[in-house]
Amino acid sequence: MAVKTERIEARLSADERTLIERAASLAGLSTSAFVIGAAIDEADRVLSASSVTAVPEDYFDRLVKALDEPEPAPRLREVAARALDRPRIARG
Repeated sequence: MAVKTERIEARLSADERTLIERAASLAGLSTSAFVIGAAIDEADRVLSASSVTAVPEDYFDRLVKALDEPEPAPRLREVAARALDRPRIARG
């Protein structure tokens, strides 16, 4: 386990402190371990939510269909073919 040297301080009301201490005691944890665990759980939840893009089901289905069955793009095909014919590195 990594050595814990960092600290975070917070101001709270007496009622908030009592609530947290009671919950920590019921969970069989120190107040510090309880607060850290709760903060880490919430941080994970927030970070996970920010890395997910939710879209309506019908939009997702249309997107997947468009990727699986793209519309013809003849101009794009021509440009891609020309790019393959051109050398990318000049030889000297």
